[in-house]
Amino acid sequence: MHKAVVVLPTYNEAGNIARVVEEIFSLQPKIKTWELMVLVVDDFSPDNTAGIVKKLQSKYPALYLIQGKKEGLGKAYVRGFTYAISKLKADVLFEMDADLQHPPGLIPKFLEQIDRGADFVIGARYIKGGAIPKNWGLHRKAFSILANLIVRLGFMTLRIHDWTNGYRCIRTSFIKQILTQLDPYSGYLFQIALLDKALKNNVVIKEIPMKFRDRKKGVSKIQSLEFILSIFFYILGNSSFIKYVAVGLFGFVVDFGFAYLFIYLFNINKVASNSLSAEIAIIFNFLLNNFWSFKHKQISGGVGQYLKKFALFNLVSSGSIVIQGVGMWLLLSSLGDSVWTIVNFQISSWIVYKVLIISLVVIPYSYFMYNKIIWKN
Repeated sequence: MHKAVVVLPTYNEAGNIARVVEEIFSLQPKIKTWELMVLVVDDFSPDNTAGIVKKLQSKYPALYLIQGKKEGLGKAYVRGFTYAISKLKADVLFEMDADLQHPPGLIPKFLEQIDRGADFVIGARYIKGGAIPKNWGLHRKAFSILANLIVRLGFMTLRIHDWTNGYRCIRTSFIKQILTQLDPYSGYLFQIALLDKALKNNVVIKEIPMKFRDRKKGVSKIQSLEFILSIFFYILGNSSFIKYVAVGLFGFVVDFGFAYLFIYLFNINKVASNSLSAEIAIIFNFLLNNFWSFKHKQISGGVGQYLKKFALFNLVSSGSIVIQGVGMWLLLSSLGDSVWTIVNFQISSWIVYKVLIISLVVIPYSYFMYNKIIWKN
């Protein structure tokens, strides 16, 4: 029988811990192929949370307790995962809050997805069938939705609908690969970092709908402003999309600079100039994207593979040249080639056209194609 260990980090959860443990173990008769175990990771709660757990252990032999100093949610999970893997020989690990906001009744549905081949299952509030509490205040609803939206857009991974919820089931085989990489994330940012690493390791991720319940006892420990700021900094340092955009801006300058040079110094026609400048920018973009934006899946396999990918990159990126050439021709033909005055500043119309073509068409097209063809896991 496979082992599923539910890891419950606790700090002052005396009012909730007995009920959540009882609800989890009441599910065992419904789960035939998995042995449920619960591991409470307590940060020396002054409200006797650990004492309650110790009393419950006489009733539930599969209930375990470890204690350590209070260092944040992420550190507690790392301690719990390490113990569950080394001592309890877990096959899957659950992340779950001990405050009953995560309904234990969903555990069988998580395990169904694991049995079907998923590596990482998320309880999602923002998909059909999921929800956040209706009685939450406007500020709390806005914070929850905003934090999640920032991450979705920051990583441009829209297929994941709930990045910030901490109710998950994960195969131990994946956790073993990245456990040491999670040490820097002591707080709630741990949840985002873990999912980010799952995506970069190309694991199979599924979402199931979850109705988030309101806390009945105790108080929430999350600090809204601190969490939002930590999200911003994490995205800036780890998002391939943000790095890709930065490389794109650099390529934008290169593209514009050479186009300007060809048009005004060498008197080459505007369509040809823009096509040539686009090809030069493509070369710069390939090098920077490979060694920075997509470093986690950098091209490997020797010189032959590198040259093959470079040739393929140029083939795929030729679409950008066609897009710019055709787009420039269409706009020049339909809107004309003139000089516009914008707030007492004169600007050639082709410059405006180029900005629109690159921003609205070339950047989305390129990011999609690079991920699917050049830097595909």
